[in-house]
Amino acid sequence: MHPLLDRFEQVVRQRPTHAAVTDPVLALTYAQLHAVAGGLAARIAALTDRPRVGILAPTSSACAAAIFATWYAGRVPVPLNFLLAPNELARIIADAGIDAVVTIDRFQPLLAAAPLRSLILGAETLTPGAATAPAVQSSDLAVLLYTSGTSAEPKGVMLSFDNLAQNALACINRAQLTPNQVFLSVLPQFHSFGFTAMTITPLILGAAVHYLPRFSPVTIVETIRERGITVFMAVASMYAALAQMKSVPADAYAGLRLAVSGGEPLSPRVAAAFAQRFNVRLCEGYGLTETSPVVSLNVPDDFREGSVGRALPGVQILARDEQGGELPPGREGELCIRGHCLMLGYFNKPDQTAAVLRDGEFRTGDIGSVDADGFIRITGRAKEMLIIGGENVFPREIENVLAEHPAVAECAVIGAPDPLRGELPVAFVILREGVSATDVELREFCRDKLAGYKSPREVRIMPDLPRSPTGKILKRALRV
Repeated sequence: MHPLLDRFEQVVRQRPTHAAVTDPVLALTYAQLHAVAGGLAARIAALTDRPRVGILAPTSSACAAAIFATWYAGRVPVPLNFLLAPNELARIIADAGIDAVVTIDRFQPLLAAAPLRSLILGAETLTPGAATAPAVQSSDLAVLLYTSGTSAEPKGVMLSFDNLAQNALACINRAQLTPNQVFLSVLPQFHSFGFTAMTITPLILGAAVHYLPRFSPVTIVETIRERGITVFMAVASMYAALAQMKSVPADAYAGLRLAVSGGEPLSPRVAAAFAQRFNVRLCEGYGLTETSPVVSLNVPDDFREGSVGRALPGVQILARDEQGGELPPGREGELCIRGHCLMLGYFNKPDQTAAVLRDGEFRTGDIGSVDADGFIRITGRAKEMLIIGGENVFPREIENVLAEHPAVAECAVIGAPDPLRGELPVAFVILREGVSATDVELREFCRDKLAGYKSPREVRIMPDLPRSPTGKILKRALRV
């Protein structure tokens, strides 16, 4: 029995000639993807005896094939971030204990700092072979996903086959997805969002998924129209960039059945722009790598503005106070999660695992509330909270106000040390193309809408902000 490959093979039998994965250079039906994964699996098995294998590849059909091939080979995939420097990759490779990587020729220089054997994805290696699913337990380790979370130290998140299968099935259930859907993904497959929601989910559903190796607003709009895309999932920053495009017809996204935003807070203004200009409701969701990743999702027929939706089937989300007590509906506290989605733990980090996994519950570090109807709202992160003159202030509240200004495209707020008040907020702002505003104007705008102690002491106008591979703003990289 194999919780993922058995479902995948059922789809292969039912829809052998249906499109499975496509990208600008490679298109495979389900039967072809199954055969290519089998051929790669034999090569992986011959390459290394170790239980874990690295995958360093762009968002692509070949990367999807490599992921499934690793499972057919009886190995655990370790997707690697191709945006890291060689020395950073070398640390992760050493921590994961891998000696072999499936990659592309262009990424070989990134592996220069680590002693490895490489299997290069290309015409010679993407050839058919027999694919036989090994017997595994649902609780066995299925993937090791490295995340830095809110710290700079990468941690290997261990997810089981049950984690991945149950999360994908719960997403399908919550969003009422069907095999006729056509997914579009620009999310990197080394990221939990791209790995589970945009690789495993469509491929055990029997849908088609089109991959783009990089985010380009123009290409996104063209691809949605030309390929009949019905499901698009992206981070909020990508939707912000799409909303700023000027010469896009009102029916550009008419075929979309589901547009999901995750990974970072969705600006109310961006959501309103998509609704008014394109008649598309952006459905915000919530998840973490440690929760496989999705825990809640708005969907068009069950939607509450300003929330990240209700919990997926089989998942429970609670708000707790500082003493660990469960809070009543609507009260803010630390969000804690129970259910099938919880990780096995952090690889080789028992102390860090114990700090967040307690009594079958994951402590997210996120602050929010759950209303009487089960809709979740996120206020901010406990570690991002500012204490200003003894008052608790969450950066997201200030960011939401700044985002209302017509000149602001994106923003981030962090705390700066202050000898009198402990901390003071500092805002970093990217202006909309063709619109101007001064730091004084933006500070005055905030003072009109916020308590004096919450208003930014300083607003820095920036050409861009530091970002993660998915486009999420990295606050820890901002300096005052």
